[in-house]
Amino acid sequence: MDDKRLLYIEGVLLFVAFIWGVNPPIMKIGLSFVPPLAYNALRMVLALVFACIVLKLTGVYQPVAREDWKKIGLVSVAGFFVFQLFFTVGVERTTSGNASLLLGLLPVSVAVINRIWRIEEISLPVLTGIGVTLAGVGLIVIGSGKSLSLDNNHLIGALMLLMAQTGYGYYTVFSKDLTLRYSSYQIIAYVMAITTGLFIAVAIPQLSVLEWGQIPAKAWLSIFYSGIFGLCVGNYLWIWGIGKLGSTKASLYNNISPVFAILAGYLFLDEVFGWLQSAGAIVIFTGLYITRTKGTFFTRKAKPGS
Repeated sequence: MDDKRLLYIEGVLLFVAFIWGVNPPIMKIGLSFVPPLAYNALRMVLALVFACIVLKLTGVYQPVAREDWKKIGLVSVAGFFVFQLFFTVGVERTTSGNASLLLGLLPVSVAVINRIWRIEEISLPVLTGIGVTLAGVGLIVIGSGKSLSLDNNHLIGALMLLMAQTGYGYYTVFSKDLTLRYSSYQIIAYVMAITTGLFIAVAIPQLSVLEWGQIPAKAWLSIFYSGIFGLCVGNYLWIWGIGKLGSTKASLYNNISPVFAILAGYLFLDEVFGWLQSAGAIVIFTGLYITRTKGTFFTRKAKPGS
């Protein structure tokens, strides 16, 4: 792959990190008026409608082979639905510091899944990049003052978030094979259809008592952004990037999201932005740089005449 093509793909994944980074502060606005399960169900319905319209307009539909229906089902249920469910219920049951750090483990989950199923080889630069970016996420968490806790009150929530990011790791790894035959628009439309149906069933108790007339415009705008951009546009580009770069390398860009999250929190929610967060951002980008060097980072150039 030439450098210009690589830069383009990396730019797209950076944009995904931006979309997902500013998503949590925007979601907080809507979640102050709508219960979590109901909020997630509403944004998923909106995402499903949008995904179906985009698939229709693009005209990139391909008949799905019989053997691929099982793959789509597993990616949707064991991957995306598991993430949506356990993230929604887990984030309320643990500290925000735990949540940030556990979701930063996505590249680790992707690497482990790839190793177990022998799908992608994990090179030393990529392995190092995983460790370095995770350290950067840790610095951001510490610098933001978000608490870390493993006491009984937070342990269940932490385990739920661990399940959530493992589910997203499964979705990330096993979506790549589908990109060889189907467009990201078609994959996301099917994933959203299956996941939304399952999630609505879970969210019925909250949806049935929701006071629709009491939801303000800013909450609907929050749902709109999170559904259209956070779920659809972000995942279109994520799936595309996985197909081009591989699931392990692409997953590292997930750890840039906290950088954009703290910037958004600083600008719009008066949250802290100090030197530790800055250091964390630098460390994360250093980790990504190491993965790009293809091993040259670890070798010293020979001196002339040596």
